[in-house]
Amino acid sequence: MKPTLVILAAGMASRYGSMKQIQAFGPSGETIMDYSIYDAIRAGFGKVVFIIREDFAEDFKSIFEPKLKGKIATDYVYQNLDAYMGKYPVPGERKKPWGTAHAVLCAKDVVKEPFAVINADDFYGKDSFKKAYDFLTKEVNDRTYCIIGYELKRTLSENGSVSRGVCEVDGENNLTAINERTKIYRNEQGKITYEDENGGLHEVNEDSFVSMNFWAFAPNVFELLEESFHKFLDANITNPKAEFFIPVLGDDLIKSGKGVIKVIPTNAQWFGVTYKEDAPFVLADINKLIQSGEYVNSLWG
Repeated sequence: MKPTLVILAAGMASRYGSMKQIQAFGPSGETIMDYSIYDAIRAGFGKVVFIIREDFAEDFKSIFEPKLKGKIATDYVYQNLDAYMGKYPVPGERKKPWGTAHAVLCAKDVVKEPFAVINADDFYGKDSFKKAYDFLTKEVNDRTYCIIGYELKRTLSENGSVSRGVCEVDGENNLTAINERTKIYRNEQGKITYEDENGGLHEVNEDSFVSMNFWAFAPNVFELLEESFHKFLDANITNPKAEFFIPVLGDDLIKSGKGVIKVIPTNAQWFGVTYKEDAPFVLADINKLIQSGEYVNSLWG
């Protein structure tokens, strides 16, 4: 059974206003998501599941169905606030989605095979999809998941600081913790530093592995997600801004001893649009990859 790629795209409407404004970075109007899907097809994935908001489903399908038809199976999942809430009512003041881990949980009914999860607007590179595919076809099991680890130095922005989840691993490259570091940047001396909440500066090794939200799971993760989500709701249901993120599940898994998360390193260059000033750099980087033969001029011919 071929693995599935799950793409977290439910947050895109708020950022872009409507699907029609999704930014084109490729010479034939390709979005960053197109490159991810293309890389996933090349690696051997058999299906792509888009997690989107129901109110822009028609726009979304009109963009992706014509170009993906006959190339990869597609499915759509809506991240609704009341999904998988169990006995908990949705608080009246809650407007924003419950977060990335809840988005993955919403795919429970359509994903029955090992799968990878990525963000819609991050460029991950061919090597990452190959490594995720290899893991999902050879190593994944009910107690072993993975995260693709990017070298910190390959994930910075020229245009300001970034937030990254810095991975801590044991001697077998299993994840022991993800530390959220905000305000990471390269200082004037060329060292990578982050600023803590009190304004203190700390150096970070530029070869540290960070999470860019590229995960690989066995389908039994949905039971764990549901359990973890209800635990999250117990503690956070009255906080209208609290979000259930995938690293919360990772933390639960590690601490409970229910499984391990391997950190699989990639030397791929990540890029994304953290600041609007990043867009021309992303455009230039994709152009370089096309010129080097990594991608064709028109992905979908």
